[in-house]
Amino acid sequence: MADSNASKHLSSINGGNIITDIKNLSSFLKTRRTVTFAYGFMFAFFAFTIFLAFSPSPNSSSPWFTNIFSSSASTSTASSDSSISSYLLPNNTPTTTTTTPQEQDHDFSSLPSQNITRINNTSSETPNSKAEAKVPPSVKNLTQSTVLQPNQTANSSIVIKEPNFANNQTQTAPNSNKGQVLKPNQATVAVPRTTQLAANQSESIPTKSGSFVKKTSGDQEKGDAVKSVASTFTASPSNKQSNVTKQSNETNSGVGVKHGIDDLVNCNFFDGKWVKDDSYPLYKPGSCSLIDEQFNCILNGRPDRDYQKYKWKPKGCTLPRLNPGRMLDLLRGKRLVFVGDSLNRNMWESLVCILKGSVKDQSKVYEVNGRHHFRGEASYSFAFEDYNCTIEFFVSPFLVQEWELPEKDGSKKETLRLDLVGRSSGQYAGADIVVFNTGHWWTHDKTSKGKDYYQEGSHVYDELNVLEAFRKALTTWARWVDANINPMKSLVFFRGYSASHFSGGQWNSGGQCDSEVEPIKNVTYLREYPPKMLVLEKVLRNMKTHVTYLNVTQMTDFRKDGHPSVYRKQNLSPEDRKSTLQFQDCSHWCLPGVPDAWNEILYAELLVNEKQKQQTKKRQ
Repeated sequence: MADSNASKHLSSINGGNIITDIKNLSSFLKTRRTVTFAYGFMFAFFAFTIFLAFSPSPNSSSPWFTNIFSSSASTSTASSDSSISSYLLPNNTPTTTTTTPQEQDHDFSSLPSQNITRINNTSSETPNSKAEAKVPPSVKNLTQSTVLQPNQTANSSIVIKEPNFANNQTQTAPNSNKGQVLKPNQATVAVPRTTQLAANQSESIPTKSGSFVKKTSGDQEKGDAVKSVASTFTASPSNKQSNVTKQSNETNSGVGVKHGIDDLVNCNFFDGKWVKDDSYPLYKPGSCSLIDEQFNCILNGRPDRDYQKYKWKPKGCTLPRLNPGRMLDLLRGKRLVFVGDSLNRNMWESLVCILKGSVKDQSKVYEVNGRHHFRGEASYSFAFEDYNCTIEFFVSPFLVQEWELPEKDGSKKETLRLDLVGRSSGQYAGADIVVFNTGHWWTHDKTSKGKDYYQEGSHVYDELNVLEAFRKALTTWARWVDANINPMKSLVFFRGYSASHFSGGQWNSGGQCDSEVEPIKNVTYLREYPPKMLVLEKVLRNMKTHVTYLNVTQMTDFRKDGHPSVYRKQNLSPEDRKSTLQFQDCSHWCLPGVPDAWNEILYAELLVNEKQKQQTKKRQ
């Protein structure tokens, strides 16, 4: 009874029976756990918010947590802890950790960019790009494994490449056998085979056979190539060696015919040097019977032959070796005409010899009038029957008319009509290609002195400066070209002054060059540019018709070794050759020789013109 009362007493003290009390206690504990969890969650959220406030994303276009959880699955916990601790304790030195390139990328890109010295900045800047205004540059492809901390400056041994923010932040993914995790808005770009950059960017050049292959270009071409692809991608360094190999293979396979001709378009053919090339000359000495005796130095006994072994090499490109078959194809159904003095005859004979030797049936190459000697007549024409083309020469040393004026005593006075174009002009007005020249005859006594020689209309000048007379004559020629040659049908060239090399006098006063067996190699020994050619250039600039100026003056000035000198006639004894009574020829050129190079330049010009015509047809 006492025990029963005690039990009831205890039960009443605790507010009920034991079972009820236990239930009440459990409910109380649940309520307390809920409150505790709520407070813990609020504290964690508050801490997270504070952390976010002091750690802005390097990419404002994406959520902050994306930058944390987008790292590679291979990232170690120790590395992640080190990275996070660097935010909370920026002056702490992290425990030395071996990291992968991917880990470097993650750790470094999340650092505040304003504290990093940028090296090798290759990003393209686009003022209108929102990405540029908001997104700080991320740093890629480090060459060291140590993770830089805030306020630490990247040293010069670190290679930093910033992504290009143009074109939707397109980048090349780093080379790796593992999968790469790209940042938001970053696209993987496969490097095109044809646009990979290597240490030596290649361009196309012609080969000796007339086809084209690639060659190493200069810094300008490489710079242009880099600019053209920089907005799309940056070549991965690990690919450079393989790219060089690919380019080498492309070179060997002869890739790049199209680009080779393109290289010739912007090349200055006349700024260059002569280089020894044992594959020259273009035709065998003595194989061409039409070469005038005056130019046939080997037949006339010249013992040295190195002067035939030089090729002209412009600085900006390589001229294609003249391919006779290809040039005859370019000339098919056309008339190519040379008009001028005996230096143009030099060039005409050179071209006919080059082309004639490539024709299998020689009976189908002939002088139209049956001539076998090519001096003394006013014109000559070689026909290539299989190609229905002719290569012609018209004698016109001044391009204006030599005249005879009757005197009171019945004699005739020789003058030069500065106002009348050459008499043969009507015969070549409709030619497809015309190559003019003049210059050497303006150095003779009558022309250089200019006394009682130059005539306009019925007026004969008592005295007229040769440069002014030259200007008047060229102006007459230029007006005729503008009025009579159709630029839509015909190509017009003007070959400039060919240098002479008389030493100790002029051609008629003991001038010599027979001891010269090597070209000039130092430009300081070249002569001043002829004033007459400055006059010519001014006239050409004022013409309506486009005239291509073949400025051979400097390239010929190097070649003091290429003249016939004493080897201008056959069957002369050594004593006769050395006789002071013999004139030396230091103006014209031995064939094969220097004029072959002029024709290689002409060939290059025709290739360029053909390419431009094809491009025009495609656009139409």
